[in-house]
Amino acid sequence: MTESPSPGTGTRGPGLVVAVLALCGIVVSLMQTIVVPLIPDLPRLLHTSASDASWVITATLLAAAVCNPVSGRLGDLYGKRRVLLVSLGIMVLGSAVCALSSGLVPVVAGRVLQGCAIGVIPLGISIMRDELPPERLGSAMALMSATLGVGGAIGLPLAAFIAQHADWHALFWMSAGVGALDLLLVAFVVPESPLGAAGRFDVPGAIGLTAGLICLLLAITKGGDWGWGSGLTLGLFAAAVVILLLWGLMELRVRDPLVDLRTTARRQVLLTNLASVVVGFAMFGMSLVLPTLLQSPTATGYGLGLSLVEAGLCLAPGGLVMMLLSPLSARVSRRWGPKVALMLGTVVIAIGYGATLGLMRSAWQVVIGSSIIAAGVGLAYAAMPALIMTSVPPSETAAANGLNALMRSIGTSASSAVISVVLAHMTITLGPLKVPSLHGLQVAIMIAGGVAVLGALITNFIPGRERPARTAGGPLSDDLAHSTG
Repeated sequence: MTESPSPGTGTRGPGLVVAVLALCGIVVSLMQTIVVPLIPDLPRLLHTSASDASWVITATLLAAAVCNPVSGRLGDLYGKRRVLLVSLGIMVLGSAVCALSSGLVPVVAGRVLQGCAIGVIPLGISIMRDELPPERLGSAMALMSATLGVGGAIGLPLAAFIAQHADWHALFWMSAGVGALDLLLVAFVVPESPLGAAGRFDVPGAIGLTAGLICLLLAITKGGDWGWGSGLTLGLFAAAVVILLLWGLMELRVRDPLVDLRTTARRQVLLTNLASVVVGFAMFGMSLVLPTLLQSPTATGYGLGLSLVEAGLCLAPGGLVMMLLSPLSARVSRRWGPKVALMLGTVVIAIGYGATLGLMRSAWQVVIGSSIIAAGVGLAYAAMPALIMTSVPPSETAAANGLNALMRSIGTSASSAVISVVLAHMTITLGPLKVPSLHGLQVAIMIAGGVAVLGALITNFIPGRERPARTAGGPLSDDLAHSTG
């Protein structure tokens, strides 16, 4: 494959393309948090049990994990812009299904469709690699990566405000509206990438990966409800190991695999993906611990007694910090290499969690601690695509970024499971209820901070500056290396 000029970026300007893609990233990230304000009321709203209502969250997580690598590979084969438009269309459809429904099954189905859109972020990063001049690429990728945190940060207070002042269906009408706006903007602004991969889509590989991931993530996310030692949970873990091993053996023998495991086994790609799991774990720990601290009643002795909207507003600055720091991450990568930016990010996350241990007495202190953690997450997330894309051929960038996003999803799922167990078992009695204790929150914070330190250790073994291997898109790979370090 060779690079050819794109009329889209030439006539509309790379800045506009980046802005539209970043808006898409914010919107699909928002889908992950849009139902959080509804969680306590979901059993009543959907006329079901609390355990069954949790599928509204779990279904989106599963769909997002599966669709990241699948949509990436489809984009490489059939056009990244085309798959981006399809993903956004599916999100709009899912939002409309939820907006028109009041039963568990259709709402879960709609949430599955919403989760399918998360592949927009790795697709957007890959379009940027294909379309932007080298001097703009580093900062653009950093901004796109930051949308993962920005969407979640602004989504919580926005969704809480709408849920408190309107019917809950309005949340989904809002998401359908902004999704439709994204569709129009992409259709008129974003050009189709001139680079792609040859071959056919690996349907058996997609089925195998889907089955393995569903078994793994179901065991992680529902193990607390079913019991970690239950036959169902252990059986799912065992099935995941067997299916994914067989899937890996099959992928090594397929001519056009869904995931090129030989490429992902390269040291830089493998260690970056492992670091992604760890950073995903550390990031999500903040999303579980700090809202609990902010919203717990003052009678606990540590809680700040804030409403959901107030708690969301306290955490929102973190998303803005991630966006504001994205140019800094690009400059660090350009000067010293993306490995240094990733290591700096993990160290800042660890420092943020350490600071949070001493900043738990008031809302403004929590804002400071969460902003430090968010700064580290922003630096780390911005560095990962650069590390991945300097190690894979341009024709495989969407699939490789999708796999990297999958690793982050596995990290967030593991974080949810581990932190939830800690908070559920370290409790105090408050009237008729058991709530997390201060010691439980502190242990959870230390776990997340320790995992961030582990991320720094993993990053240390990633190869430093080295020229990427020449491929059919060799000149593009070289440009990326120069633009990101």
